[in-house]
Amino acid sequence: MSEGMERTAHRDYTGAKIGMWLFLFTEFFLFFAPVLLYTIYRFRYHEAFVASSHELDLATGSINTAILLTSSLTMAVAVSALQRERARLCLWMLGLTFALGAVFLANKYFEWAAKFSHGIYPGSDALAGGPPGQGIFYGLYFFLTGLHGLHVLAGMTLIGVMAVMVHKKRVSAADHVRLENTGLYWHLVDIVWIYLFPIFYLVR
Repeated sequence: MSEGMERTAHRDYTGAKIGMWLFLFTEFFLFFAPVLLYTIYRFRYHEAFVASSHELDLATGSINTAILLTSSLTMAVAVSALQRERARLCLWMLGLTFALGAVFLANKYFEWAAKFSHGIYPGSDALAGGPPGQGIFYGLYFFLTGLHGLHVLAGMTLIGVMAVMVHKKRVSAADHVRLENTGLYWHLVDIVWIYLFPIFYLVR
């Protein structure tokens, strides 16, 4: 009986992992279409895209990239710690990952606020009167970074839920698939930003 239960648990674990990978695949295509649109318009309005890119704060973008890369490390450590039955370390790493995500969003908020204060936002008069292509660049910038920000917020929510479940021992070394799937989602968030950072901040 116990052997049969072990096989069932393994099946459930594998199914959860496959389901998560399928979900991440659909998330990838959510970003793929607007990125493809960006690529098409970048060739058409290359000079406007380069000029608009130079108006973005490269330092803030670079700091946010470092923050998310660090958060990927802390998330991986959290999963590894739980697998080794070190729940306390796992909770600390989840807390740190959550905090890094919050700092990322705060930086993005101030970056957006600076643009809005200068009248740069979708549909603004400043963009409407600007060179052809500038409005498209910023439209895609706000859409993709905003969509990514929502994913960061969703990931932080999952991390918070996982921290509570680890604390209550509802997620443990013997049953860590939910935490591992949360980690996969967070890594997706990081990977998406690794693509968004160069296409918006490093256009040449």
